[in-house]
Amino acid sequence: MDHRRRILKWIPVAGLLLPCLIWLALGAAALGPPRAWAGGEASGKTAVPEIAAAELPQEARATIALIRTGGPYPHARDGAVFGNFEKRLPAQARGYYREYTVRTPGAKDRGARRIVAGKGGELYYTDDHYRSFRRIRE
Repeated sequence: MDHRRRILKWIPVAGLLLPCLIWLALGAAALGPPRAWAGGEASGKTAVPEIAAAELPQEARATIALIRTGGPYPHARDGAVFGNFEKRLPAQARGYYREYTVRTPGAKDRGARRIVAGKGGELYYTDDHYRSFRRIRE
């Protein structure tokens, strides 16, 4: 009998919690899929701001010229696969994106500036080591 009394004691609590959980679930469904923290959608359609090639630093324009002509590239890592692990660029199959160094005057290493090129010819510029990107309009 004691066991039955304990169960009966929780029925009103469950009766209050269940509608709340249903309300939360319906509200979350109405909001749609969550957005990635970098501003894109979880569906892979990432909105990336644009920048005109003429607005880029001269070193970035020189890197674009090297990419368009196929090199030679000054850094051994130029042309390496860019994984897009943070999903800041539109989702594509692994190997779709390649990264290239944009020389930073005064830097003792490769610096933070890169251009990422997609197989479709699109180019993206980052000056903060992949934290943000801008699609390059040529």
